[in-house]
Amino acid sequence: MITIKPFEAGFIDELSERMTSGIVGINYLDVARLAEIEQQYGRPFCVKLIQFVKTTLANLVMDLPFVFSTKTVGDDFFIYAYVESGVEQYVQQMLKERGSYLKTAIEAAIKTQFPSVEGITLHTGSAVLTHIADKPLELIVYTAIKEAIRQAKQKAVEAEEDGKKSEFLEILSNQLLSSVYQPIISLTDGNVFGYEALTRGPIGSSFHSPLPLFEFAEQEGYLYSLDKVTREKAVEGLRGLKNGQRVFINLMAQIINDPDFNPGQTRKLLKQYGLTPNHVVFEITERYSVEDFKTVKKVLSHYRAQGYQIAIDDAGAGYSSLQAIAELQPDYIKVDRSLIQGIHEDKVKEYILETFISFGRKMNVKIVAEGIETVEELHKLMRMGIHYGQGYLLGRPNKELHIPTEEITREIVRQREMLDSVVSLLTIGDLATPVKTFLTSDPSSKVANYFKANEEEQGVVIVNEQGVPAGLMMRDKLFQQLAGQYGISLYWNKEIRLLMDSEALIVEHRLSPEIVSQMAMARDIRRLYDFVIVVKDQKMVGAASVRTILESITQVRMEHARVSNPLTGLPGNIQIQRYIRNCISQGGRFSVIYIDLDYFKWFNDRYGFHKGDEVIQYTADILQQTLSACGNPHDFVGHIGGDDFIVISTTNEPSLLSEEIIRRFSQGVSILYEEEQEEIVRDRYGNQVVGASLSLSLAVVVCTEDAAVTSEGISRMAAELKKQAKEQQGNSMAITYFNEMKTSV
Repeated sequence: MITIKPFEAGFIDELSERMTSGIVGINYLDVARLAEIEQQYGRPFCVKLIQFVKTTLANLVMDLPFVFSTKTVGDDFFIYAYVESGVEQYVQQMLKERGSYLKTAIEAAIKTQFPSVEGITLHTGSAVLTHIADKPLELIVYTAIKEAIRQAKQKAVEAEEDGKKSEFLEILSNQLLSSVYQPIISLTDGNVFGYEALTRGPIGSSFHSPLPLFEFAEQEGYLYSLDKVTREKAVEGLRGLKNGQRVFINLMAQIINDPDFNPGQTRKLLKQYGLTPNHVVFEITERYSVEDFKTVKKVLSHYRAQGYQIAIDDAGAGYSSLQAIAELQPDYIKVDRSLIQGIHEDKVKEYILETFISFGRKMNVKIVAEGIETVEELHKLMRMGIHYGQGYLLGRPNKELHIPTEEITREIVRQREMLDSVVSLLTIGDLATPVKTFLTSDPSSKVANYFKANEEEQGVVIVNEQGVPAGLMMRDKLFQQLAGQYGISLYWNKEIRLLMDSEALIVEHRLSPEIVSQMAMARDIRRLYDFVIVVKDQKMVGAASVRTILESITQVRMEHARVSNPLTGLPGNIQIQRYIRNCISQGGRFSVIYIDLDYFKWFNDRYGFHKGDEVIQYTADILQQTLSACGNPHDFVGHIGGDDFIVISTTNEPSLLSEEIIRRFSQGVSILYEEEQEEIVRDRYGNQVVGASLSLSLAVVVCTEDAAVTSEGISRMAAELKKQAKEQQGNSMAITYFNEMKTSV
C-alpha cells in the first residue's frame, strides 16, 4: 500500500481552481514486481530503472495535451490532466487510452535501454476527480488515487490470469507433463511394495507443482483432460515395475461426473506397457469433499470388477475421512502426513491413528503412513502396527523406480526382528553372556590378577584342556580364600582347580529359564547367587547370573501382559539384553542409562493405578522424546518393568542426554498431581519424606571401545550407581565409566 505525502498548499489550490472550471483526471503507472526485480538484479539497478522511467515519462508527457502536473512516489507515478470543457465520459476514455499509450511506450523504452533484462512491465489505472459537496478536496484526491490503483491491480490480475491460462493450455496441449515416483515401503521387511505416481509440470513454470496445476484445471473446467494426460504419463514411466508391486495413481472424485469420463481408457493404456489392472491402486483424494457417494461407488465398483484396488488418500486431512472410508470401503487407507509428523511426541495424533489401525484390522484394510521423515516416527509407526510407509526418510520422488537405501532397509529389518522376537521360546542360552575362562592348571595368582585388573568381573569359568567347563571361580570367594591366614603362601602359585567350585551348576543351553531358576534356588545358600554355566554339547556357551535369570522370567510374564494390553509399547528385557549384546559385539562406544521412578509406589497408592499408568506412560514418552531430540537415530528405549526403564545411546554426551531427560520430566510431571490436596509423600516402607515428590534416579554406565564390557558387569555397576543416585533428594544422576567406580553424582 502506497503512502501519499501531504500535497503542497499551492497544488491543492490549483486543483480546486481547475475543478471549478473543468474536469481533472489522474493516470497512474506502477513498475510491476519491483521487489522481485530488486532481489534478482540488486537495489542499484532498481534505482537506475526508476530514474529511467521518470525521465522517459517526463519526455512523453511534454507532447501530451492537457497534462499540467506529474508526481512520483517511489515506483508509483501520477499524471494529472485538465480538460477545460467536455463531458466526464470523454475524459475517462481519454485517460484509459493515454494510460495504455504511456505503458506501451515506456515498456518499449525499457526494453531498448535494458535489453538483457526481460519481463519488466507497468501497471496502469485512471480516475476522474469527482466534486462532492462538503467533502474536503484532499479526500477527493485520495479517493481518485485509490480508484486508479485499484484499476491497475485488477488489470494486473486479469493479465496474470490470461497469462496463466495460456501457459496451462500450452502445457496441456503439448503434454509438457512428467511423472515422478515415490516408493511405498513395507514396514514388515523393508522391501518396495509400490510407488505413488506424482505429476510434475515444466520446471520453472507456475504449474510445476501438482497442487496449483489441478486447482487451476478444476477452476477452468479442464480437470478430466488433465487427469487423462497425467494418467498416461504415470503409466509410461512404469517400466521395471515388478510382479506384486503396485502403482498408486490419483483419481479425482470430481472427474467421475465429467460427461467425457471413460473408465476403459486406463485398461487399454496398461496393456500397451505389459501391465494389468492388478498393478494399479486408484487413490481417491480426501482433501475435497465427495458429495455424490452413490455415483462414486458405482464407478469404483466398475474398477474393482476389472482388478483395480482403491485407496483413500490424505485420510485425516479433509472433510469426511471416516464417512469416505465407510462409504467407499477402500483396500488401503493413506494417512495424511499431518497426522504422521511428530507422532512419537503427540498422544492425540497417536489416538487418532489407532482409530484407523483398529478399523483396518477389522476390515482387512492396509494402512499406509505418508510423510515419514525421521527414524523416531518410523519406529513409532512400526510399533503401532502400520503396514506400509512413505516419505522422504524412505525415499524421495524420482523419475526412476528407485529403491530405498540399504541403511533404511537394515533399520526396518532390525526393528522388525526386535518387535517380532518370541519371548515364549526363550532359553537359558539366550541369557548366557561371554565370560572369561582359565585352564584348571593355571595358577591362582593369574586369576586373582585378572580380577584386580577387571573390577566389574564377578566370576570366571575354569575349563579343562578340551575346553569343557570343570568348575567356577567367583571373585569374592577367591579373595576370601587368599585373605585368610597363610592364604597367599598356600594358594598363590597353586593350580586354580584347588580353589574352584567343582560342583558349580552347569546346564544345557536348551533349558528354559524357569527350570534353571528352580535348580539355582535349590543350591545351598553359599552358592545361591553364583553364576550358572551354560554349555552346548559340553562346550561352554557362557554364563548367566541369577539376577538375569529371575528378571527374564518376570519379563516373560510382563511381555505376555504387554502383548494383550500394552501400556508403553516399549521393548522389554529380552530385547534389551539382545540390544546390549549387539552393542557389545560391535565393539563401539555406547552408554547405558537405567532410569528409576522415585516414590512411584506412594503415588500409585495415593492416586490409584489409573494415575500410576499415566506416570509410567508419561515417563516412557519423555524418554522417547528426549532421544528423538538429543540422541542418535539408532538409540534404544526399553521398559525393564514396573517403574524401571533403560536407555542405550551412542551419544558422545551421555551426561547431557541424562540431564535433558530429567529437565523434561520435571517440567511436566506436576500436572499429574491433584493440586487442591496437600500431599504427604511416603517411601516404599511407609515413612514420611519431607519435601519429596515424583522424581527420577539415573544410573549412567559409559562403555568405551577399549573396555572389556559384559552385560553382567553393566548391570552390577548400574545397580551400585542407582543406589548412590537414590540417596540424593529429588532428581539425581550417577555416572561412571565401565571398569571404573569413580562416580559423579
